[in-house]
Amino acid sequence: MLQRVKKAFGPTLPPDTDAVIDDVLASDLRDYLRGETGLATSGSIQIWYESILPEGTPQGSILLLMGMGGDCLMWPPSFVRTLVDAGYHVIRYDHRGTGMSDWVKGWSRQQPYTLADMAGDAIAVLNATQTGRAHLVGLSMGGMVAQEAAIQAPDRVASLTLMMTSGHVDDPDLPQTSSRYFIDSLSKGLPLLKYRLKGGERNLIKERIAKQIAFLGTEGLDVQALAEVVTYDLRHRRGINLQAMRQHLTAISNSGSRYERLSTLNVPTLVIHGTDDLLIPLEHAKKLVATIPDAEGVWLDGVGHAFPMAEMAKVIERILLHVATSTTTAERDLARLM
Repeated sequence: MLQRVKKAFGPTLPPDTDAVIDDVLASDLRDYLRGETGLATSGSIQIWYESILPEGTPQGSILLLMGMGGDCLMWPPSFVRTLVDAGYHVIRYDHRGTGMSDWVKGWSRQQPYTLADMAGDAIAVLNATQTGRAHLVGLSMGGMVAQEAAIQAPDRVASLTLMMTSGHVDDPDLPQTSSRYFIDSLSKGLPLLKYRLKGGERNLIKERIAKQIAFLGTEGLDVQALAEVVTYDLRHRRGINLQAMRQHLTAISNSGSRYERLSTLNVPTLVIHGTDDLLIPLEHAKKLVATIPDAEGVWLDGVGHAFPMAEMAKVIERILLHVATSTTTAERDLARLM
């Protein structure tokens, strides 16, 4: 009975949460970003990016593509830091409609933008950062955009890492999103509304912390990192654009199948997927592996549609192994000139 009551009011936050939040709120955080920021031009759209160089000679470049409705700050700081510390030039950017990129005006279901347009945004970021080829790491919708980028400009893609994604979300031959996903999300999300309704920086930080605990558990939880991300976003960026979710979902729904085009790719590809993903079932990942020549699959036992996930260290290690084995000598020489 007591456990059900606790669940109804949301997860218990770590005992030092308030003290950590106090320290973060007392900070200015203007220097929070580590890299060089800028705007890339993609047609009539401006795309905001951050380019982070490692110490010493870069081993290559990694472009991160976030999921639906998400901006680049949703990449966990520890994930980005580990890639940079491994010697890679890491680029992350805000999808159109999110963060500091243009929030698209005049959008309608009759005149939407497409995943192909969003792939053009990714290529524009590579152009703006003078990156010849990059290893694309895409999560969920970001994995779909990465596929489109590899199809459009295979010469710009050194490798693909596709996490929790699909080559055709509406594939009639594959399982679709389980109703359990929405029920589970609702049951975990409703208790967190208390923080948003109260408002203010402190409660919005607590909402993000509680959300990670509710959906992912406490493994790898970094209260300070989450507090810094939320505070920086609230003070120095535009926050969340709820319309972006609708626009991105329309782009996904209108994209159709990429299987035929993916079957001709000559790009080293790693597919990572959880066995308990209720939003994009595992069968989608297995079909990607079967479709893209020489693709490899890594299945995470008991993992759902969430990032970060349990045992992130092993996931990052596998990504870095894939990137390292896909990096050519020419790319390393090019990186040395950066």
